[in-house]
Amino acid sequence: MTEKRRARGLSLMSGGLDSQLAVRVLQRAGADVEAVAFETPFFKADAAKRAAQALGVKLHVVDFTDEEVALIENPPHGFGGAMNPCIDCHAAMIRRAGEMMRELGYDFVATGEVRGQRPMSQNAQSLLTVEKASGMKGRLVRPMSAKLLEPTIPELEGILDREKLLDISGRSRERQIALAAEFGITDYPSPAGGCKLTEEAFGRKLKDLKEHEGLGSRALLDLLTVGRRFRLPGGSSVILGRDAGENALLGKGSFAAVLKPTNGIVGPTAAIPVLAAESDLALAQELVNAYVRGTTAADRERFKPYQIV
Repeated sequence: MTEKRRARGLSLMSGGLDSQLAVRVLQRAGADVEAVAFETPFFKADAAKRAAQALGVKLHVVDFTDEEVALIENPPHGFGGAMNPCIDCHAAMIRRAGEMMRELGYDFVATGEVRGQRPMSQNAQSLLTVEKASGMKGRLVRPMSAKLLEPTIPELEGILDREKLLDISGRSRERQIALAAEFGITDYPSPAGGCKLTEEAFGRKLKDLKEHEGLGSRALLDLLTVGRRFRLPGGSSVILGRDAGENALLGKGSFAAVLKPTNGIVGPTAAIPVLAAESDLALAQELVNAYVRGTTAADRERFKPYQIV
C-alpha cells in the first residue's frame, strides 16, 4: 500500500502566539511546515526569528519594503486607524508567499488569522477579501479557524487532516493560551504590537514624509523612528535627537545639514535631510538651542506649531 504523502506549506510568521500555534496545528494535521516572515522599516522579523528557532522550523525572511511603500502610496482597500493598509498588506504578503509556494513546489500558504479576532481586518468579509485579492483561493489555509471556513484543496485532497484543524473565533484568547501550554510555547508578545503603521504618532510622521520628501528613500524611512520631528516654515524637516544614541546616529548620517548646540553646550544633535529654504537653517539652530539641557518648556514653546509629534 502506497503511503499518503504529507502536505507541505509555508506559514506566515510574525512571532505572535497565533502564528506560532498555526505551525504546531498544521504539523499535528500532518503537514511539513516552513515559515516566512516579512520585514520593512515599519515592522521587523526579530520576533519571528526567535519563534522559528524555538519551534525548530526553517524561516524565510523577505524584504517587503517596496510592496509596503506601494500600498501606503495607494491602498486599494484604504487605511485602518492610522497609516496601516492592513487588508491590502495581508493580501500582498500572502500573494508573495504564494509565489514562493509555487517555486518550492509546496501545497499551501497558511496564516495564524482567527475569524472575528480583529473587528476590521479579521471579520468574515475581510478574510474573504484577502483570499480573493491574494489570488490564493483554495490554497490559503487558516488552521486556527479552518473548521469555520470552506475546506481548502489540501484538505479536500486528504493530505491535510481537517479534523485536526481548529474552529476558534472571536476575541477571547483562552483557547490559544491553553493550546500554548499544551504545545509548550512560552515566549510570545502581546497581541497588540509589532507594526508601527498602526500607531497614530508614527502615522503622522509617515504622512508628513509622504507629503514632502516622498517615500522613495529607504534611509528616510528608517529614520522615522528616530528623534523628535519638526517641519519648519520654509519646508525643511528637522530631526532632533532625544538621547546620546540618537545624537550619534544623526551625527554620522548623510544630510543636507547637521547642527549641534552653540558654544559647546550639552544638548541634541539635529539633522536636516533636505534643506528646503536657507531661512530654515537659522531657525533650526535656534530649535537645537531651545532643547539644550537646563532649558524650560517656555524656551521650546515657540516651536510647538512646527512639531509633528
